[in-house]
Amino acid sequence: MPRYNPAVIEPKWQAFWEQNKTFATPRMPAAGQEKFYALDMFPYPSGNGLHVGHPEGYTATDIVSRAARMQGKAVMHPMGFDSFGLPAEEHAIKTGEHPRVNTEQNIDTFRRQLKMLGFSYDWDREIATTDVEYFRWTQWIFLQLYDTWFDKEQQRGRSIGELEVPDDVAAMGDDFARSWVDEQRLAYQSSAPVNWCPALGTVLANEEVIDGKSERGGHPVVRMPLRQWMLRITAYAERLEKDLELLDWSEGIKALQRNWIGRSTGAEVDFWISGTSDVSGRGRDPAEIECAKFLDRRMWGGYPQKPNDDVLRIYTTRPDTLYGATYMVIAPEHPYVERLTTPENAEAVRKYCDAASMKSDLDRTELAKDKTGVFTGSYAINPVNGEPVPIWIADYVLISYGTGAIMAVPAHDERDFEFAQKFGIPIKAVIQPGDHISAEDAAKILAGEMVYTEPGIAINSGEYNGLATEAFKAKITSWLSTLGLGREAVNYKLRDWLFSRQRFWGEPFPILHELDDEGNKTGHVIAVDESDLPVDLPHLEDFKPHGRPEPPLDKAPEEWLYPVIDGKRYKRETNTMPQWAGSCWYYLRFLDPTNTGAAIDPEIEKAWMPVDLYVGGAEHAVLHLLYSRFWHKVLYDRGLVSMPEPFQKLVNQGMILGENNEKMSKSRGNVINPDDVVKEYGADSLRLYEMFMGPLEATKPWNMQGVSGVYNFLGRVWRLLVDDRADDMVLASTVTDAAPTEEQLRVLHKTIKAVTADIANLSFNTAIARMMEFVNFFTKAGTIPRECAESLVLLLAPFAPHIAEELWQLLGHEDTLAYEPWPTFDERLAQDDTVEIPVQVNGKLKSKVSVPAGADRDATEAAARADARVAELVEGKELVKLVVVPGKLVNFVIKG
Repeated sequence: MPRYNPAVIEPKWQAFWEQNKTFATPRMPAAGQEKFYALDMFPYPSGNGLHVGHPEGYTATDIVSRAARMQGKAVMHPMGFDSFGLPAEEHAIKTGEHPRVNTEQNIDTFRRQLKMLGFSYDWDREIATTDVEYFRWTQWIFLQLYDTWFDKEQQRGRSIGELEVPDDVAAMGDDFARSWVDEQRLAYQSSAPVNWCPALGTVLANEEVIDGKSERGGHPVVRMPLRQWMLRITAYAERLEKDLELLDWSEGIKALQRNWIGRSTGAEVDFWISGTSDVSGRGRDPAEIECAKFLDRRMWGGYPQKPNDDVLRIYTTRPDTLYGATYMVIAPEHPYVERLTTPENAEAVRKYCDAASMKSDLDRTELAKDKTGVFTGSYAINPVNGEPVPIWIADYVLISYGTGAIMAVPAHDERDFEFAQKFGIPIKAVIQPGDHISAEDAAKILAGEMVYTEPGIAINSGEYNGLATEAFKAKITSWLSTLGLGREAVNYKLRDWLFSRQRFWGEPFPILHELDDEGNKTGHVIAVDESDLPVDLPHLEDFKPHGRPEPPLDKAPEEWLYPVIDGKRYKRETNTMPQWAGSCWYYLRFLDPTNTGAAIDPEIEKAWMPVDLYVGGAEHAVLHLLYSRFWHKVLYDRGLVSMPEPFQKLVNQGMILGENNEKMSKSRGNVINPDDVVKEYGADSLRLYEMFMGPLEATKPWNMQGVSGVYNFLGRVWRLLVDDRADDMVLASTVTDAAPTEEQLRVLHKTIKAVTADIANLSFNTAIARMMEFVNFFTKAGTIPRECAESLVLLLAPFAPHIAEELWQLLGHEDTLAYEPWPTFDERLAQDDTVEIPVQVNGKLKSKVSVPAGADRDATEAAARADARVAELVEGKELVKLVVVPGKLVNFVIKG
């Protein structure tokens, strides 16, 4: 087989690696051995299999992992499958075939393709989130969340057994106290407004709803309240934001997480609900008497933790604009809607709230092209000036942010300005713009004809006139706090994680609902005993949704649905967990995948964590990464893991587009199947091309000519070392046992140094370019010393492992090169022979000259003066100053 033939070489070495378990990872690193944990964001096994965009990140981690093994590190490099999900359930609905059957078929396809590409995974560690033994421990982690409450003072999660029930709560009775405790858990139940899709029979996340329809299938979606399991991720908002500083992530990804968490500092303020705009007759009108009490809240004993029924509490980041509030807005879902709505406005309010329920949060805020709203008929009293303020309902305010109510200051907020203009509401400027605003625009702002959102000087604000924005904020917040009318507050856009799905194909909750003697739920739940885990999915006769919010598992057989424990009958929780659940902690299970007694052995976790390199798509920058970090922090607080963060270094690979420069998708008809590429060019060519296309993080279009190009390069490597005229594989005569010349040694050591650094920096495209230069040099030379040939093969091995193994064997080695020592370089030989120096005249770049590396001041100056362009500019001119920095630059400062 003298010619390069990947169809023969690649299956041979894949079989060798599998038979010999070449990449099996030790349980623990050896004493004193550095560990390296490389992780890919594991794939969802769709029925379409991989396309060529998927292996990009996998190839990157494989290169780094293979190099790390050769550098003597203990390497953890696993792979598995995020296999729960709606597509498998939809397939079951259409065909009647159990989702597990289709899921496992898809996993088989993905596994075959991944092995075909030669990735050095330890396949004995493979997991799938649908494996019953895996989701046993997902359920166990849910029970840890259920058993945890967040101690705000200590800023950590603690066992629910350590939570003290207040005396006033205990006095209300055992049932009340039990409900109070349940409300403090990190996993709790709530009636939450959700996106319900009757056609799909499930709740959808906001991101899965587009223009009021499901992203998958385009089915109508309605907003409705449902009993849901929630996870109190908001308790960890501060730590999730602060601890980003501990991580080696790009600033872009950190910014996405910070924006999603959405920390803001402002004030909570209570507005008295008067019910009428008539608050005249001071001292006589009962409403005025109550308002006077409200405005002197000091007699009430300070600012209450929860608002009293007579006030509307708002959150604002701009308390300095309180004097400019000309209306208020509550969300359509606000609990005060009914009580604030006057009879004459009831029908209009009902219709408006019904219409709002059909929109997603995204449609109501970011995508809204026109502001809509309806007046309740009620008013509130502004605490800073006692003026009545009309209360509106508008869907641009979300119940999930702040308090679900705002004071609207149209002169200084874009959304409020648009709303006020549409509905003819007064616009009152209370901030004088700075000098950076033109006089014409400033006049428009003060006249209420233009919005101004920046800091400035207070006007129309009573005794606070003349104060700068920040000083005003501090002073008004202090005054509100003193009177018990408000307080400084930190708010987050982050909402608690809605953790329920009305699906069959998901992890069952390990929760039982108590039933009374008539079989009705009492409202109390208990956790399934850990010894009874896993709670497996029951057998269903059919998988079709019934069009109601009740989950499909309500159709389960009675023996599964109604367990009896100690003579008492319970009903199982029939919602299932979302697909995110299994992917929140898989990085831990990879370390100890066969452990039947624990999710992970503590000593193993301590030895391997954190993940040293995590590679995956930027589309997971927020949800998956945030959810994983949250779970990990809870486990850390409970002493179940040793590190506060799971992923130390994160890299997002860029997207590989189709040859038409569009995103690869089946609907666009531009998907490239890796099976086809490997069949024609081999896996090594595909791997090499994906890394040679450009920087790992860049978006790049696919080009089959590029694959052909790297295939030809591998052919040149082959012909450099293999006699292509022989009948059998023998070394080419150009491979000699002679010692390398000085020039050859310099080329070798520069290449080793550059490729080593490029792999460490994930600059794979430049590493490949270096090896191409190396091959070109020795091809032109006509001979290559064995020392140089072996180093080339070892450098190439992480990128193109199959051809490297074959050539290593040809060079006389009997064993795999997977653990051969990585080539080392001599710094003296690896230095550049020359360096390029910029030459300036009067500080402006005019030329560049090459000088020997290490050239001193005199030699550098001489080279600069000898340059024709520089000589032309400098000759005959008065030299005022000469700056020479050896190895850096030369600058002639001249006159004339």
